[in-house]
Amino acid sequence: MRFPTLHSPKRLRSSRLQSASGQAQVEFALIIVFLMIMVLGSIELISLIHTYNVMADAAKEGLRYAVVHGSNNSTPSGPSCPCADIDGPAAPPGTNPGYGSGYGVVATYAQYSLHDLTGMTVTVNYLDTANPPANQPPNRVQVVVAYPFRPFFNLGWPTVTVNAAAEGRIMN
Repeated sequence: MRFPTLHSPKRLRSSRLQSASGQAQVEFALIIVFLMIMVLGSIELISLIHTYNVMADAAKEGLRYAVVHGSNNSTPSGPSCPCADIDGPAAPPGTNPGYGSGYGVVATYAQYSLHDLTGMTVTVNYLDTANPPANQPPNRVQVVVAYPFRPFFNLGWPTVTVNAAAEGRIMN
């Protein structure tokens, strides 16, 4: 006569299966948290790179304006900055403000990238002051754009200031 044991092969198999499924759930929970942080971090990094590219292109647009509108131009920009045509507010979307309108070319260019431009600062520096006036050829001009990048997913990541600069010579 056989007595039933507590650890019959059927019971051992079912208890192993239950513990394996519990282990898989724990592993999945740990992996999915890691993957979500990695995906969100990648999105933030891509957004930061996009912001830098937009600000660098906006600085180049301001530099182009300063280089073309030197002292020999009919509407010159000059070292008496702030120069509203370079670092002024953005023109209303859909308008073509033209030169000398008081709207800044840097902010107007950057507004189409869907960034909030309230924290953006634009600095125009005429570097060669030994050859007055500073806005005549072949003097150098520099446009620096600083923008506080705020992470899209507010996960406790810090605000970073994105700085972009462009420098060139006045050639008119």
